[in-house]
Parts: sequence; C-alpha cells; structure tokens
Amino acid sequence: MEQSFNSRLLDNAVAELAKLPGIGQKTALRLALHLFRQEKNVALDLGKSIIDMRDNIRYCKCCHNISENEICPVCNDPRRDHSIICVVENVKDVITVESTREHRGLYHVLGGLISPLEGVSPADLEIDSLVERVEQNKVSEVILALSPTMEGDTTNFYIYRKLAHLPVKITMLARGLSIGNELEYADELTLGRSIQNRMLFSDTFHDRQ
Repeated sequence: MEQSFNSRLLDNAVAELAKLPGIGQKTALRLALHLFRQEKNVALDLGKSIIDMRDNIRYCKCCHNISENEICPVCNDPRRDHSIICVVENVKDVITVESTREHRGLYHVLGGLISPLEGVSPADLEIDSLVERVEQNKVSEVILALSPTMEGDTTNFYIYRKLAHLPVKITMLARGLSIGNELEYADELTLGRSIQNRMLFSDTFHDRQ
C-alpha cells in the first residue's frame, strides 16, 4: 500500500523513484527529501542528465552495446582485436568484463538469455546478428561469457550449434565462476582468470551427445 506524505508533489516524486530497481519506499523518500533540500540546480542537473541519456544514447548497430554514436567506441577502436568476439548477456556484463582488462577483443550483447519459462526464445535475442557477424568478418574466436546458470548454459549450447558450421574457435569462461551466479557479481580477479583460462566449448558437453 502506497504511503501518503501529505503532499501530492512529494508523493509523485517518491512513487517515481520507487520504480527504480532496488529502491523501496523508504529509500525513495530519503532521496526525494535530499533533492528537496539541495539547491534547485542540483535537481535540474539530475533531471537534464537523465533526459540527455534517454534521448541520446542508442545501441551500437554492430555489437548492441550502448553508444552515443552509430558505432560504439569499442567497435571503432583500431587497437582492439577485431578477430575475437566476447558474447555477453547485457550491457552491465560488458562493463564487468572491461573492468578485468583481460579482454582486448570486441563484444556482442545478446540482450538476455534463452528462458522458455519466462517466454524468452532465441528469436528475442541478438543471436542471428552474431552469426551474421561471424560469417561476414574475419572472426577467429567467439568467447561465450554468459552467466553459469541453466539459462546461460542453454544459450551457450544454442549459440554453439548455430556457429558449428563456421571455421571459428568457440570458447567459454573457465569454471572458476560459481555455478548459478550471474556474471556481474563475479569479482574482477576471478573473472579475469576465467577469461585467461577459457576452454573450448566442445570440451564441456561431450557427455551430452
């Protein structure tokens, strides 16, 4: 039940802040009152930065990472190894992998994981565009850097089957990551070592066939 704070304007602000992930009513009220106590320009700057972000950030047409331009800085960087593509679930995972400084190739953001229970099918993800990238470019390796969950493993196997006809090495992160944990919660050292010690994906599923 929503709480009333004897001010329609404060109620509205708290209600909007409470829609953010991880923000409950108490935290939303604290944030709203904090902004109210600040100089007006603080709230204006915050609002402007959010509107600017919403209006001007798009998805890279190549890798689907966020970008202020048609092609993101990573895809545009000639110092990156364009023959290696690291496949991740979402934009947060790009940031997580980048923080390890162990991957010098490109990325491909799927936009989710295959999950029949949640109604997410391969057609809902950027899998076909990944296959197209590998087919049309000189890609030597695809690193499957998805969370070691049931949904991540299902997506890994589907991508492997889609790429199996192409002359590309398909690897995955070493299992230094705890089973069931999402990639974004892995510490940098563990994730970095998992990237360094990545293994051929085909070596992980021989007992499935």
